[in-house]
Order: sequence, then C-alpha cells, then structure tokens
Amino acid sequence: MLRRPLQGRLEIARLESRALQRNALGDPNVRSLAVYLPPGYDAGGSFPVVYVLPAYPSTALSLASDDVWKANVFDIVDRLLANAACAAAIVVGVDGSNAFGGSQFLDSSATGAYQTYLRDDVIPFVDQRYRTVASAHGRAMVGRSSGGFGALRFAMDCPGHVGAVASLAGDAGFEVSLRPMFGPACVAFEGAGGFGPFAERLRAEGPRSGGEYDAAFFVAAAAAYAPEPTAPFPHAALPVDLRTAEVIPAVWERWLAQDPLVRSETQEATDALGALTCLALDAGNRDEYGLHFAARALANRFRARGIAVDHTEFDGGHRGTTPRFEAVLPRVIAAIARR
Repeated sequence: MLRRPLQGRLEIARLESRALQRNALGDPNVRSLAVYLPPGYDAGGSFPVVYVLPAYPSTALSLASDDVWKANVFDIVDRLLANAACAAAIVVGVDGSNAFGGSQFLDSSATGAYQTYLRDDVIPFVDQRYRTVASAHGRAMVGRSSGGFGALRFAMDCPGHVGAVASLAGDAGFEVSLRPMFGPACVAFEGAGGFGPFAERLRAEGPRSGGEYDAAFFVAAAAAYAPEPTAPFPHAALPVDLRTAEVIPAVWERWLAQDPLVRSETQEATDALGALTCLALDAGNRDEYGLHFAARALANRFRARGIAVDHTEFDGGHRGTTPRFEAVLPRVIAAIARR
C-alpha cells in the first residue's frame, strides 16, 4: 500500500545551537529539526511534545525518510491520530549526528556538548516557536538504539525536563553489547593503519563496508564515553589493546561508567527515573547486539529500586524496527497528555 499524505504537517526548522559552537570536530552548530504538527494545531491550544532521538548514524531528516511503502515515524503518529489511537502531540525529530556518525547525545570534549544542546537549545527553541505544554509533565523523549541510550541518559542526567521516556533497544549492558565488538574493531583499525587513521578516514568518507560499520560506531562510542583532550586525534581512549584485543581495565571502567545499567544504580538516577509518569523499554528477542538482554537487566534493576517500568519484548531483531513506534508512542503520549 502506498503511503498516504499526512493529515497533520511536517516542518523543517533550523536551530542555531550555542552548545555546539566551536565543537571539537568542527561540525555545524546549525541543526535541522523535523517538527510534526498534529491536525487541529492551527485552531489553537497547547500540545504536549515528544522528542525523538534517532539511531546511529542518523539525523532528524532520516526520521522523515520518504519511502514509497514504508512508514516513517511521522507517518506512524499521523496514522495513530487518524485512528484515534493516541492524543494529539507535537513530535520533534532531533539531530545529534557528528563527523563520527553520532554523539550518543552526551557531552564530550572530543565531539561536543550534545546533552546540553538537547536541554538548553532544542527544548527552549521548540517551546518558544510552537504552542507547547512548556513543562516536564508535557514532554516525552523517545529513541531507538543510540537514541534510546540518549533518552535514558537524558532522563537520568537532566531531571525535571521530561516526564516520560521510552527506549527502543537502547544501548546498555555494555559487557554484553559492546565487548563482542572489540575484535572486529581492532581488525578494522589495524587495516587502516591504526585508530587515528581509521577515525580520520571515517570523518572524511564514512565506513567503506558493512564490516567497518561496527568499528565506526566504536570510534563514536570512544569519543562519547572516554574523551581524552590531550591525546592524538580522535582524542579518545579505547578500552582495548589494538595489537592483542585484550581489555584495558582502567579505560573499560570509564566506558562502563556511562552504561545506563551501571548509572541506574545511583540515587540520583533512581530519583530522576522514579519521578517519570512513564518509563518504557522495548526490544526484540533476537537483537543482534544483545540489547534485549540489556532491556531485561534494566527492567530488573528499575523494579528492584522501586521504579515502575513498562517492559515489552517482541519477536524480532535490532534493525528495521521503526514500526515499533506504533506500539510505544501511544503509551508515552498518554502519559504526557493526561495532565
């Protein structure tokens, strides 16, 4: 079936970010936001907002991909509204990409202040430009894969800014999801002449093959999780010896400290997540990176700490899961629309 025209409308807004000015990679600080306005928006009133963080290596415009047969995120929310399956909301696709493919939506001296950009640039810009419910209880943040990681970490690190969060196969459980990448990443780095040369080539042209994709993510992860301002480019620390692929414990501990599974053990994270009106985890039971195991572990940790969590598992893997937004969006929109 061909995609039908939107009943709402999609705008591309341009935001000049203060947080991303003079970032370490020289990436542009002017970013696009894909903003869906629901039917009836022009009639007046204020609307809750869902911020959607894309997966690695995608942008806000990737979320609006124009495929003849496949629905994108904005098609999905438009169809939900047409079927009265959720309340009206503004949906904002956010760009957190960088020269390495993605920022993990964290602040890093090796890439830029991307979490600050979300908090201090994106949310105020949307509140000023559109008729929003301009408070935490009127905002949700949803993401898939790296975007799911970013949404969870934003909720933990920036309390009082969103009232509902959903992570769809979000990066977590690094011992299971990231450690298997060590060997293949070392092969790719060695083939390029080292970590620095691979990162330089990645910045210039992206991964050359599917085999280099995970190594590319490894560069982005290193820059996000273990920045080293005084080290050679890409100014980041790897948790593995490139010659032997053995773990370097001190660096790996720095990476693990960024894992939502580890961070969820802190009282600050418990308080922040406990204040949410909806916390949803969604993953396929055959996720190629084992992120369904991470979601199970997170759900267990949250419940053990008295945090209510809506944990759903479906039959599938990590890729091609955009349709899962149809199951998740109504839950988070209901949580921010009922106040």
